[in-house]
Amino acid sequence: MAALAVAGVASAQSSVTLFGVVDASISGYSSSSRDLRPTNLGSVKVSRTALANSGYNTSRLGFRGTEDLGGDLAASFRLEAPITNDDSATGLATFVRRSTVSLSGGFGELRLGRDYTPTFWNDSVFDPFGTNGVGSNLINTANGFNAVTYGAKDTGGFGGNQNYSRASNSIGYFLPPNLGGFYGQVMYAFHENDKHSNGGFIPADSSTSKSRAGRYIGGRFGYANGPLDVAVAYGNSTVGDQYYAGTTDSVNIFNLGASYDFGPVKLFGELSRAENSRDYKNRPIAGGRPDVDLNGYLLGLTVPVGAGLIRASYSAVKYDDNLSATRRDPKANKLALGYVHNLSKRTALYATVARVSDKNGAALNVGGPAFYNAAAGVFTPKTSTGYDFGIRHAF
Repeated sequence: MAALAVAGVASAQSSVTLFGVVDASISGYSSSSRDLRPTNLGSVKVSRTALANSGYNTSRLGFRGTEDLGGDLAASFRLEAPITNDDSATGLATFVRRSTVSLSGGFGELRLGRDYTPTFWNDSVFDPFGTNGVGSNLINTANGFNAVTYGAKDTGGFGGNQNYSRASNSIGYFLPPNLGGFYGQVMYAFHENDKHSNGGFIPADSSTSKSRAGRYIGGRFGYANGPLDVAVAYGNSTVGDQYYAGTTDSVNIFNLGASYDFGPVKLFGELSRAENSRDYKNRPIAGGRPDVDLNGYLLGLTVPVGAGLIRASYSAVKYDDNLSATRRDPKANKLALGYVHNLSKRTALYATVARVSDKNGAALNVGGPAFYNAAAGVFTPKTSTGYDFGIRHAF
């Protein structure tokens, strides 16, 4: 009887929930390149049709739980794994989407583990397409791609930024929700590299001469009240450093986003700037490696229509690589249009079409195959188009 009583109290004070999203789509992608030399070889289009996933919401499977500790104090956890339901190749092998444990109360929330970075939230929250599918805004695409050089996805992101969307080994603090609409968070992620008391004894090989690579520090602060939501964010990520060369590479991201719901239409907007810079202990006589800047903006809207929602956005980015006074800055723009029809609160059908136009060597696409021969400099990326027709079920 005593054991049953204890179990009853425990179940009343804590809860564990299984949740997830299964999203599948028939998607098509095409990327066109053109030879602009006098010996014109024409154009090449690379296309693909696929059964894809995560066209509307990212497919995932997760566990979350909360325990009431009393005195307005609670402990909670969240483990979230990506799944590729189109081919089952990815499942519960890793909780790379999020894996955190936290303590919350009247003071706010203290969260530890792998979590979204403050600077990524603006790219996602103020995008009508939520950075998913072919409609995802170019600010998100460019920060996740090495787009000028290769035109293919680079897991390091802009300038090798592994901490663009999420940061591992992080400590985060969130303001309490009762501040009259004001909200915010700060995050620090450890680099977890070895530190020697005497730099002269650091091994010279590249794998052990790093001292700060992987570190992230950032914050996001905003105000949401009624139809208005506005937020500003800044983050600094150390993407590489070499002790013996005396260099440290960093990516700084600043963005400002806002939305306003008029009822018949909800408007979205964002301004973003990312800078990849190298600091030198002793700057070379030739000046060293120049900085690379990435500037972008987004304008979007959603229009509710009965049980459905029309979505549209226009986004653009421009690179300033400072490599040559005669070279024109690479840039790209994207137009996306979509419709979501809600069959219920958990199930929806959706359709999205999008087109990217690249100029001056930029190589951003809507997804799928890379531009043909983009790295060789013979064919120049020009346009990329894509579509998603799918179904999403949440549980």
